[in-house]
Amino acid sequence: MKKISLFSLKILLTSFLIIHASAEDKREQPNVLLILADDLGFADVGFNGSKDIPTPHIDAIAKAGVKFESGYVTHPYCSPSRAAIMAGRYQQRFGHEHNPQEASETNNDGIPTSEILLPARLKEVGYTTGLIGKWHLGVADQFKPLNRGFDEFFGFLGGGYNYFGQPGKEGAPIYRNEEAVDPESITYLTDTFGDEAVDFVQRHKGKPWFLFLSFNAPHAPDQATQEYLDRFPNLTGNRKTYAAMISAMDDAIGKVMAELKATNQEKETLVFFLSDNGGRTGPADNQPLNGHKGYTFEGGVRVPFTASWPGHIPENITYEHPVSSLDIHATALALAGASLDDTEGVNLLPFVTGEDSGAPHDVLFWRVAGGWDYAVRQRKDKMVKPGWSDRQELYNLEADLSESHNTAKGHPEVIDRMQALYEKWNAKNIEPLWSDPHKENVAKERAAETK
Repeated sequence: MKKISLFSLKILLTSFLIIHASAEDKREQPNVLLILADDLGFADVGFNGSKDIPTPHIDAIAKAGVKFESGYVTHPYCSPSRAAIMAGRYQQRFGHEHNPQEASETNNDGIPTSEILLPARLKEVGYTTGLIGKWHLGVADQFKPLNRGFDEFFGFLGGGYNYFGQPGKEGAPIYRNEEAVDPESITYLTDTFGDEAVDFVQRHKGKPWFLFLSFNAPHAPDQATQEYLDRFPNLTGNRKTYAAMISAMDDAIGKVMAELKATNQEKETLVFFLSDNGGRTGPADNQPLNGHKGYTFEGGVRVPFTASWPGHIPENITYEHPVSSLDIHATALALAGASLDDTEGVNLLPFVTGEDSGAPHDVLFWRVAGGWDYAVRQRKDKMVKPGWSDRQELYNLEADLSESHNTAKGHPEVIDRMQALYEKWNAKNIEPLWSDPHKENVAKERAAETK
């Protein structure tokens, strides 16, 4: 994948637009396909250098468009990260800073109904909206997908699920809209989600649609069919099963992308692919990043992130400036002709085409457990205040991507500047609306790692 200068990018864009400006390639409102993996390691896709887990269909998205080299989510674990994508605002603004707890319909943990979510905003401008897969933003009636802007829902409401269709510890079924699905009809959940997405793409051809294809792969439990396990004879243990789960997801994505092409919707569809947070400890590979899911170090919040839109985004480019998952929301709304009021992301299209030569963000923020752990990135500098420490750490990400050399002692002025930025941003946040055990779990993991 080539890196190109902004000057070259502008030349490429001009030629590109001339070639692709035919009437049949133009549609005012593109379809938007948002594909989200769950706990996927940074180095567990081919476009980020994976050697032992081939991901040809995911890689094809990057090859057809842009790889975001510094692509970030707003939180190092599942539900808060997803809440920010759906709301288009930092989740700390509205108190959704932890995973919802028990999956009970009397539980009031969930993304506040005061937040207008992406599907609802797109419906207002004529889109058909669908969610296939994991929700994890609340299970009480007021939080359910069909009450938050989705026209269609096939999936589960909680944070994890048995891949063979049997309810896990959360006890909730797979739903089609509001009806429980017979678990015997599920052979392997990732395959089923892919098939459902293909069906959605087929049925809604000819009018703008938004599909949130929200995989739970490769989140635990570690389960795969023999077909996928057999693809990795040289791997063993959890890594083998984890690889098989990613391979199944890649196949499912391949089916959906093939259907876009077969139904002549490829040039009408903006596709995003990313993970909801860094890879989980154990089988995932986050190299060369430091840390994993749950950490505000790069391994917890910097994720595989790519986008394509043939005829609009140049092919096979790498974009180096930091981008945020918040930008998905803003980009989709901008291209759909909807209002961007109250959103905190930016429309990425002018940046990846070279129309805007600046950086989308000067500074990005992270906060966990009400400020127990937090981080700030401004250009090359990143300050981290780990939850298990009372001191800030400072890293130069251009020179030290793996965050191996803490330079805080030598640059107190940078620490002061970053801390001031954090405090200004944090002043607009509220306290978490509920708690969960992640803070304690991360602290225990860190203690075990440093023994």
